[in-house]
Amino acid sequence: MSNADRHRLIAKVVRDSGGATVQQLAKLTGASEMTIRRDLDTLAAQGALERIRGGARTLLLRGEEPPFALRAHEAVDTKRRIAAEISALIADGESVLLDSGTTCLEVARLLRERPVTVMPLSLQAIHLLGETPGPATLVVPGGQPRASEGALTGPLTLASLAALRFDTAVIGCCGLSAADGLTAYDLDDAAVKKASIAVARRTIVAADGGKLGRTAYAYVGASALLHTLVTDTTAPADEVTALEGAGTIVKTA
Repeated sequence: MSNADRHRLIAKVVRDSGGATVQQLAKLTGASEMTIRRDLDTLAAQGALERIRGGARTLLLRGEEPPFALRAHEAVDTKRRIAAEISALIADGESVLLDSGTTCLEVARLLRERPVTVMPLSLQAIHLLGETPGPATLVVPGGQPRASEGALTGPLTLASLAALRFDTAVIGCCGLSAADGLTAYDLDDAAVKKASIAVARRTIVAADGGKLGRTAYAYVGASALLHTLVTDTTAPADEVTALEGAGTIVKTA
């Protein structure tokens, strides 16, 4: 088992069970207890879990958004398939507004090899697109990054959006349903998503099946505002049908 696979497994076990001991994780992964302790220290530093004596416990409370570092270890293959489908929908030469979040970060990995103009709304994607020269043109917005998340929000971000127009906005998703529309966990994040939709000719939403039928705290907009949803095979069929009935094109990666 690679380090990355072991980290993903540890993060999932701690999240799902609420906590785990070093001994339990060593038995589960086949790694030594010393290796597990190093893994837990690394994951704690990333904000994926809380290190406690003899093991770790989850940081996730009911109704809260999972930390970015924890989400980054989850469903990586699914996120990459969704990102590939989204990249295929974007033509060379387009201007693209790229939302924050782990799936949108996978989209950034693909767009940096394309002759497109990209304005990312997260520090992670800005760093990714800026670290190596490529055909993509990077535009950096203003804003204040949310702690441990890297998403840019606030008046400077909204001002950056208001000054520009984009061919496509790629929006991450906390919750999406035909009844309640697109929702987010954070009010400032919701304001940025709403502004992003307003300044783009079309909106593509990236959402794994687990986000469909879910409603988060902060309202962004009605599902009718969304041109295309790219999801995966776990998406509830009834929700997909309802979204298509509201006018959204649904593609499965």
